[in-house]
Amino acid sequence: MFKVLTMLAWRNLWRNHRRTTIMLAAIGVGVWAMIFMTAMTRGMVDQMIADGIKALPGHVQLHHPDFLDDPSINNLVPFNDDELQQRFGNAGFAAWASRVRVPAIVTSERDSRGVTLLAIDPDAEADVSFVNYDEVEGRFLESGDDKGIVLGRKLAEILETEVGKRVVIMSQDPDNQIADRGLRVVGLFTASTGAVEEAYVFMGKNTAQKMLGIGNATTEVVFLGDDYRQVDPLYEAVVERVGNNVEVTRWYDVDAYLGSMMRVMDGFVLVWVVVIFLALSFGLVNTLVMAVFERIREIGLMLALGMKPASILGQIVIESMMLLVVGLCIGNLLSWATVVPLQDGIDISFVAEGMEMFGAASMLYPRLYLNDMILANIVVLVLGFLASLSPAWRASRYEPVEAITKV
Repeated sequence: MFKVLTMLAWRNLWRNHRRTTIMLAAIGVGVWAMIFMTAMTRGMVDQMIADGIKALPGHVQLHHPDFLDDPSINNLVPFNDDELQQRFGNAGFAAWASRVRVPAIVTSERDSRGVTLLAIDPDAEADVSFVNYDEVEGRFLESGDDKGIVLGRKLAEILETEVGKRVVIMSQDPDNQIADRGLRVVGLFTASTGAVEEAYVFMGKNTAQKMLGIGNATTEVVFLGDDYRQVDPLYEAVVERVGNNVEVTRWYDVDAYLGSMMRVMDGFVLVWVVVIFLALSFGLVNTLVMAVFERIREIGLMLALGMKPASILGQIVIESMMLLVVGLCIGNLLSWATVVPLQDGIDISFVAEGMEMFGAASMLYPRLYLNDMILANIVVLVLGFLASLSPAWRASRYEPVEAITKV
């Protein structure tokens, strides 16, 4: 019986080629819009989160319990560099690095700005940092003992300085005395947004430790895992190797805004798909109602010949599901064909200032995830099935004599 109903449904679907073609086009374009816009938004949010994690940076961080509330040099990690190496050197993390991260002021001969000083070991930092060493104008730091300083391009413009000139970096030592040092600008780094270029400067870790008088102590340790969405295993592994006298935090606890963006994005995908389908459902229901209305006498004849009402209902439902499946195939192919060529990036620099307000870069990389496509297809099929029940139920409730004689 299912085979017979399927054959009848397919033939009935193409009785009116024009109407079916228009409906397929509407479903295809609607599904394409669902997936395409989801891919664009997903790409923007993923890039914001990735850039935010790199600027934090890391998936998991380790600090003195008071450091996040008071990021001063007095709140040092209670393990020196040698102890950190013993605890994490053979832990098998994707990457980890310790650094001195403190508020500072950088002064040129023209201007001064408050910044965050990142004193690093460039070798350990290579897999963690948001800076691509090869894209630095001039050069990046060569070691922890490097006597140079690396500024962001935006900060260099504000300070009216350049590679080769000297600046003064000032911060506070543990005795609340001013610690400063004159350094030569050896490089200018490029970041995804101007705000990041303006906010950070890089020094050699050993050079900063000597300037601040903290021996080989650090203020934070960062750890990188394989997936920013799955950081709990990494978090637990770090906690296992330290005591209760330090604070271990996940990236979305450090930056609540980025964590909220990830959760909102996951909910947005479902809401967006449902909203688009609600618009499509009116066309789907209208198509099925018209198809039933045109076949009232035929339906009455089939009922008179002994076809059960349940079979009539099944035939209409199968017809709607076929319409949806073909439309979904068209929409999925359109989505793949339009998103994949754009995955190398879309230049949106003409709205760069507006995007930067949200922490987004001037290049947009759409992300087409299989889970998003599956979700869109499932929602369309489920809601389409529910939308088809009304006209199908109406068709199955006709009285045979009344339907046959209906003009």
